[in-house]
Amino acid sequence: MKNFLLSIAIVTIFLSACNSNSNQTAKDQPQVKKSALADQSEKKATKSPVQEVISAYLQLKNALVNDDDQAAATVGNTLKMAVEKVIPSSLAPAQAKVFNDIADDVKEHGEHIGANAGNIKHQREHFEQLSQEIYELAKADKNSGQKLYYDHCPMYNNKKGGNWISETKTIQNPYLGKKMGTCGSELETLN
Repeated sequence: MKNFLLSIAIVTIFLSACNSNSNQTAKDQPQVKKSALADQSEKKATKSPVQEVISAYLQLKNALVNDDDQAAATVGNTLKMAVEKVIPSSLAPAQAKVFNDIADDVKEHGEHIGANAGNIKHQREHFEQLSQEIYELAKADKNSGQKLYYDHCPMYNNKKGGNWISETKTIQNPYLGKKMGTCGSELETLN
């Protein structure tokens, strides 16, 4: 009987120890997963300087979609600063060439858009020219992993039309804003 009770006690202690270890392992696993997720989020949050320029452009596009000339002015200045942060020698040769070709124009358009709060028509004129520059940059940015769409509005500028880059497949027209927000079509998918 003593042996039987001793065996039960040993088995109970053994099982208790096993459960204690499995609970500890279970507690540790979520922390490891959280850490891995934090690392992935950090990598996604870190954008290349070219991606910062494209991101500022997309914010500008969205401000114009919403007919928000004040936000467009703010983002125009952000775009100019994003361009100034890019170090061309840190880019791939083909991308550096494109960037060097467009950088001054992009900064100038950003300045004009930033200086023209209250004049959304003028902001959109600069946005049209800026869009071609950003299109060239987006095509050269092979490592972003971000899908972009090159869209066209046939009605803008007395039916001469205008193109833009968008992060959404759904047409959101920056030239006609809320008046005709879905006017346009996709010309090309980038990246």
